[in-house]
Amino acid sequence: MLLSVAVLGGCGGEDDSSAIADSSSATDLQTQFVRVVERVSPQVVQIQTERGLGSGIVYDKRGDIVTNAHVTADARRFLVTLAHGDRRVGTLVGSDPSNDIAVIRVSGDAPEPAVFGDSSTLESGDIVFAIGNPLGLQSSVTQGIVSSLNRRVSEGDGITLANVIQTSAQINPGNSGGALVDLDGRVRGIPTLAALDPELGDSAAPGIGFAIGSDTVQRVADGLIAAET
Repeated sequence: MLLSVAVLGGCGGEDDSSAIADSSSATDLQTQFVRVVERVSPQVVQIQTERGLGSGIVYDKRGDIVTNAHVTADARRFLVTLAHGDRRVGTLVGSDPSNDIAVIRVSGDAPEPAVFGDSSTLESGDIVFAIGNPLGLQSSVTQGIVSSLNRRVSEGDGITLANVIQTSAQINPGNSGGALVDLDGRVRGIPTLAALDPELGDSAAPGIGFAIGSDTVQRVADGLIAAET
């Protein structure tokens, strides 16, 4: 017992150093989290239609905003609220329901556009953040990981989305069309829907959300903008 205690005591300095290093690493990670949210939140907007609320991402310097087609639905004009509270009128540029992607354009000066990353390089276990406006709560953030890749998800009405990202970041009503971003603040996807659990009365299954990959988002959005111009 004495020898055991002596050995533990002799290692105390190393244990203290390890604890300090762990604390420093945790602080560094927290700082990185905060910086990502500060960088991306101004690029995520709230989109309001007669049917409800959703989210969108500032796509380019012309004021184009990318979102889900189910957010825009059959509307052609929108009330868009920027992260700092300014409200703008938005008009529909184009919509692709088969990929659940739409683009709207706002009047006036747009915030700096988001930076999009390559969704094909994501790996299961990557840390991600979902930033949007669930239930009208602007600039809300949830954090999780990439749970799986290349999922096929049915949205109903005969629409099935392919190559979808599964994430444990909580996706709530109003998150649709927002940003799924990595630790560098790059948009890797658009949160679109949460899984429903039939055993819980078709309520949202905790920790199972889905996002359309950024590669699909950019391809479809670029096509919609080109067709409009």
